[in-house]
Amino acid sequence: MSERNTELADFLRRARSQVDATRAGLPADGRVRRVPGLRREEVAFLAGVSTDYYTRLEQGRRITPSPSVVQAIGGALDLDEAGRAHLADLLGAGVAGGASRVRPVQRVRPGVHQLIESLDAVPVLVLGRRADVLTQNRLGRALFTDFQRVPAAQRNYARWMLLDEGPRSLFVDWELQARAAVESLRLDAGNDPADRATAELVAELRERSPEFARWWDEHRVYQRTFGSKRLRHPLVGDLTVDYETLSLPGDPHTTLYLYSTEPNSPSRRALDMLASWSLTAARREDVT
Repeated sequence: MSERNTELADFLRRARSQVDATRAGLPADGRVRRVPGLRREEVAFLAGVSTDYYTRLEQGRRITPSPSVVQAIGGALDLDEAGRAHLADLLGAGVAGGASRVRPVQRVRPGVHQLIESLDAVPVLVLGRRADVLTQNRLGRALFTDFQRVPAAQRNYARWMLLDEGPRSLFVDWELQARAAVESLRLDAGNDPADRATAELVAELRERSPEFARWWDEHRVYQRTFGSKRLRHPLVGDLTVDYETLSLPGDPHTTLYLYSTEPNSPSRRALDMLASWSLTAARREDVT
């Protein structure tokens, strides 16, 4: 069985085990459930396919279902949008498989650099494939960390979250944020399973982070679109920042993360203080 099919089999089994059978709308059959989740025949029933067909999918057989069948299985497994996209990727409906390959180095065009540096009051991170940190603006460096001081090959958000000590004290809910980073990387890896750099990153994190290995093996996926982060910043204290994500037209593998705070809140005042501090520090560096 290929690695790609092993991933599919693992994802389907784990997704099936996490479905609440009491809420799935199945007719009662009187049988006692000895394990959590749905049985294979129940997933097949809910998806409108034969038990043999679904079983072969869960065994990782080489089958390419139609988009309607992919959606039906996703519905039967109660997958969210990210989970359904990941299922389509693993089934080969999203991208074609192939041998391991090296992707070209991602670059941020000058106009994007100019744009984010003009946002003096808004911290910005720009992430690429596998959550590589491509660039950030001045306030983004002050709020999180200065990735420009990190060796280029190690500028990765998930790597920073799992292997650096800084995030564990910076994020009030570090485990929640770190787990989201792992699940987002899982989604990205399924979208491009042949990317060599992703495979190398996963191998390193599995070896060096027990938390990563445990969460990765759970095979959950997550799409970061918007949300909030609770921080305990060493310079300005506690604050909560909300984030929104923007994808660049023509470059779907580059995402801007913009962070803001509620108007007239303690968090806004803390971010304003940090912006003032970072501007003063930048001017001091320019003088020296």
